[in-house]
Amino acid sequence: MWTHPAWPGRGLRAYADHCNAVEGNTTFYATPSASTVASWAGQTPPDFRFLLKLPKQVTHERRLHDVAVPVRTFLDAVEPLGERVHALWVQLPASFGPTELNALGAFLRRMPRSPGTAVEVRHPAFFEDPRWAARLAEVLGSVGAEQVLFDTSVLFAAPPTSAMEEEAWQRKPRLPRRSHALTANPVVRYIGRDDDAETVAGWGYWVDTVVGWLREGRSPTVFVHTPDNAHALTLARRFHEEVRARVPEVEPLPEPQPTEPPTLF
Repeated sequence: MWTHPAWPGRGLRAYADHCNAVEGNTTFYATPSASTVASWAGQTPPDFRFLLKLPKQVTHERRLHDVAVPVRTFLDAVEPLGERVHALWVQLPASFGPTELNALGAFLRRMPRSPGTAVEVRHPAFFEDPRWAARLAEVLGSVGAEQVLFDTSVLFAAPPTSAMEEEAWQRKPRLPRRSHALTANPVVRYIGRDDDAETVAGWGYWVDTVVGWLREGRSPTVFVHTPDNAHALTLARRFHEEVRARVPEVEPLPEPQPTEPPTLF
């Protein structure tokens, strides 16, 4: 997401003043129009990263079968973003399991190699059975695709204490944490708590992992979420600062622009 009532400013331009990458969640629900994509390009610098989810028609409704036309339509629609499209995000339903790996492999072989492709799976077998975890990595690695690493361990570490945390407990997958990188561009979704201190205390594992990736020459993208996301921008910047304190050569995030006109006092 790139807008929230609690965040300074409104819309993508204000978001891009704070962070340099965004999940393209809106594209999961519909392929955007040409004017919409042109607006996104106009509101972001050339090095901004969009990780765009393929439409649910492709991933959930057709489950990667007979999707050449909607995929081509989608790729044509987002082409004006150019190199801002850092990855095409294949978010699969929790019911998409090991028996459909052949369909995933066939689909990925038809996808363009640039931009890269990141696949998010939620079926428990890929996390609990080493055989299927290895087979998934083999399928993705054969075409240079990455696995989206989705971490809800901190969210589920203690019972919910707010309505938004209760909702997140119902909606988010409860799966073992994984931290392997298959490509030069790993992707992490870290879900914390509505208590900022708990979120920060729980991300040390990812700070260490990201620092290691950077020192290996990789270029990870990390998204920091909380159930209500009210402080997500601030938390994302804090995570970046912790990483940069250990890897100073990492470029700083943009300096946010004032959201109100300056005053004399």
